[in-house]
Amino acid sequence: MKRALISVSDKTGVVDFAKELVTLGFEILSTGGTKKALEENNVPVIGVDEITGFPEILEGRVKTLHPNIHGGLLAKRDDESHLEQLQQQGIQPIDLVCVNLYPFQQTIAKPDVTPEDAIENIDIGGPSMLRAAAKNHDYLTVVVDAVDYAGVLSELRENGEVSKETKRKLAAKVFRHTAAYDAQIAEYMTELVGEQQPERVTFTYELKQNLRYGENPHQQAAFYKRPLGSEFSIAYATQLHGKELSYNNIHDADAALQIVKDFEEPAAVAVKHMNPCGVGIGANANEAFQKAYEADSTSIFGGIVAFNREVDADTARQLHEIFLEIVIAPSFTEEALSILTAKKNLRLLTIDFEKENKQEKVLTSVEGGLLLQDQDSYTFEDAEITVPTKRQPTEEELAALKLGWKVVKHVKSNAIVVAGNDMTLGVGAGQMNRVGAAKIALEQAGERAKGAVLASDAFFPMGDTVEAAAKAGITAIIQPGGSIRDEESIKACDENGIAMVFTGIRHFKH
Repeated sequence: MKRALISVSDKTGVVDFAKELVTLGFEILSTGGTKKALEENNVPVIGVDEITGFPEILEGRVKTLHPNIHGGLLAKRDDESHLEQLQQQGIQPIDLVCVNLYPFQQTIAKPDVTPEDAIENIDIGGPSMLRAAAKNHDYLTVVVDAVDYAGVLSELRENGEVSKETKRKLAAKVFRHTAAYDAQIAEYMTELVGEQQPERVTFTYELKQNLRYGENPHQQAAFYKRPLGSEFSIAYATQLHGKELSYNNIHDADAALQIVKDFEEPAAVAVKHMNPCGVGIGANANEAFQKAYEADSTSIFGGIVAFNREVDADTARQLHEIFLEIVIAPSFTEEALSILTAKKNLRLLTIDFEKENKQEKVLTSVEGGLLLQDQDSYTFEDAEITVPTKRQPTEEELAALKLGWKVVKHVKSNAIVVAGNDMTLGVGAGQMNRVGAAKIALEQAGERAKGAVLASDAFFPMGDTVEAAAKAGITAIIQPGGSIRDEESIKACDENGIAMVFTGIRHFKH
């Protein structure tokens, strides 16, 4: 008679699975809570302690770690010496293993979890059995996911055995599962001891959705989310309407969300190709959107708009008139939804703005490696503000400088933002020199640059950016300072009556 060892924390579907295995001629071995659940449902079960001849000890910490179990898992069925050793030791082979692990992830997700609770939920016997069975998958079947129960049973019914191809696929899933399990434990323990730059890092992500293609149609792609990751994120957004998100949609939506997160007052952000093309603030979402639209009514076409307040009907009517890919908001009124869902392809996403804004590490892949850094969470309030020029900024200018500083942090370097006190007026992004970025932003602002302010993500290596700003009518500038040629910029500002603010911090974004 074939043997199946079943020991699961998540008991979804396991009783029916075990019953069908018994019908197909399997003898069931089990432990603890799983054994009890099967017995209560009239499934004949043999306790593992009957096989090992040794009781569970140390509060169940040791029960399956025994040669009578692992010998039955690891023996090669076509190796005479292995079979002889099994016979000599009275060990019977195990043909199917169904195991899932202690709920470590669910345990550490609890807000009041203690290190003792977390450590107690680190499974030892489960991963050992899974890895042993997966290693020896040529000779037995290993199942770690309830979604695979039906397929395994189907093959057993039709063929009397599980195919080698399926066994290998299931084994690969096991190693992904145990690797992810260990990765979460390693991450938890590393954070617990406060290690900032460990000698190794391992991150695990779960498939959220397959994508039609990547950045371009010839590139395959998928979207993964981080277990226990920040729920204040696109990965945890709810899609209410529209086509499936694309690779580029997800990138752009993330960029829009990261900007609008920085505003406490009602704000609207329009993004194209991961750069803001318009940002507006106001008394409500509608007023904020009007400012964001007026900032650049051309580039917003085909873009993404994010709000940090509920979208109402009036705002929805304005959004309806523009071709947009995505609208993101904490919520939409029923009337707004009715208006926007009339556009079949428009994607509508909601995100819970009440969730904690977790500061996750930023991961950037490079060929052959990975760059890891903290998020750029430095704000205007964190900065040590100094004014090196003769003229101080007015209150209105200071409000505009704060807005420009918030936005320029999210613009690809070299970055320049021209702003008023409630909206952006011009954005120069991703240029190879700073004056080039300034010229783009100032040209976009046009006549609106007169009396406006200018924000730079990094210091001015020479005075040409100030000269361009002065010609356009800029009255105040905010930049990190710290260049060996600061005096040149300060002098140019003084000569043109421009107030300059130094923050002492740069915001490169590559």
